[in-house]
Amino acid sequence: MLHTVEAVIDEKGRVEWLEKVSIKGSRRVLITLLDEDESQDEVLVAAESALAEDWLKDEEEEAWEHLKKEV
Repeated sequence: MLHTVEAVIDEKGRVEWLEKVSIKGSRRVLITLLDEDESQDEVLVAAESALAEDWLKDEEEEAWEHLKKEV
């Protein structure tokens, strides 16, 4: 499951979480560096376009197929 959290990374690469985060073991992450003057809408559009390539793969459709409800 994907979970998005907000954090600040300092110039030495240290992460300061802006909310409580519980992590068990090593995890893969995607990090988007934001400009301070960038609007939230611009960030969402950038994230969507960056992830769209993976979302549209046949393997992704197959992986989520079991969650589709039968009508």
